[in-house]
Amino acid sequence: MKKNTITDVAKLAGVSIKTVSRVLNQEPNVRPATREKVAGAIKQLDYRPSTSARSLAGNRSFLLGLLYDNPSASYVTKIQNGVLRTCRAQHYDLLIHPCDYKNPGLENEIEDHLRNARLDGLILTPPLTDRQDLLDFLDERETPYVLVSPSSNSKFRWAVGTNDRTVCSQMMQYLCGLGHERIAFILGHPDHSALANRFNGYQDGLKDCGLPMRKSLCVQGFNSFESGVDCARKLLSRKNPPTAIFACNDDMAAGAIKAAHELGLSVPGKLSVAGFDDIPLASQIGPSLTTVRQPMQRLGELAAALLIRRFRGQSPEEVSRVIDSELVERDSTGPAPGKEARQARI
Repeated sequence: MKKNTITDVAKLAGVSIKTVSRVLNQEPNVRPATREKVAGAIKQLDYRPSTSARSLAGNRSFLLGLLYDNPSASYVTKIQNGVLRTCRAQHYDLLIHPCDYKNPGLENEIEDHLRNARLDGLILTPPLTDRQDLLDFLDERETPYVLVSPSSNSKFRWAVGTNDRTVCSQMMQYLCGLGHERIAFILGHPDHSALANRFNGYQDGLKDCGLPMRKSLCVQGFNSFESGVDCARKLLSRKNPPTAIFACNDDMAAGAIKAAHELGLSVPGKLSVAGFDDIPLASQIGPSLTTVRQPMQRLGELAAALLIRRFRGQSPEEVSRVIDSELVERDSTGPAPGKEARQARI
């Protein structure tokens, strides 16, 4: 059976091929009556547009690029799934490319991909979002891009993110409600400036709960399980150790649980532990981890939708750019030793 083409659609609708492409690409400056005729012809012929046919309307490849640094991070897979979902709905293709954000030749590497793959635009994930020289490079060559969870969403018109600071404050209030007063914090990797919002939320939560800020209860982590183990060992060796540890990500929180077990401290009987991200490991370890669940797939969907709006010259304000995360209560948190919880649920 002969497959219908864009030429067949144009002929049936009585318009040019370029007009059909404009309708397919949802571009402006097409009269409603014409758009309706083309849509009717597409439906009648059961036409499925190809990328090459859509490209006839302009110098476009309908190919997006997703750049990331850490291929082992579970959030990358969730973002990919979200981006792909929007791409399929909008008939775009996706090129996924790992990068080393510390590479001094990163701009040249990306330049090669933009030229060779003819990418229409890019979606950048942390910590690539913190490379201001990279953003300046993309601005200079007028490459459209959207940032996922940059250090400050308010600085960028084309960015999506979550309410990290607010939800971390909520986690602190939850732990305080369980009777904890000495709540430690394991900071995220210092090169990932977006994670600073989580530490800010920790401090906000201390203030809201009327608890003092103790520098001795704050240690620098590096986002890895091993650094979580090391940081927890330091915290738990203090003269007045914490009764709860809130880690900047789940890997480090899992490391804190391991350190507690090594020292013979029951979790959550003697020590409560909370994390951030809700990676698969969070529900697989014992005890299962209280954490913050980020809507990473939804962020990917919105990032792709926002980038496509940018191609079309549309305003970003119509796309929701900050999405709320949610607290997930599991078995790793409980009342502080010797105290009754003022609240038992998140």
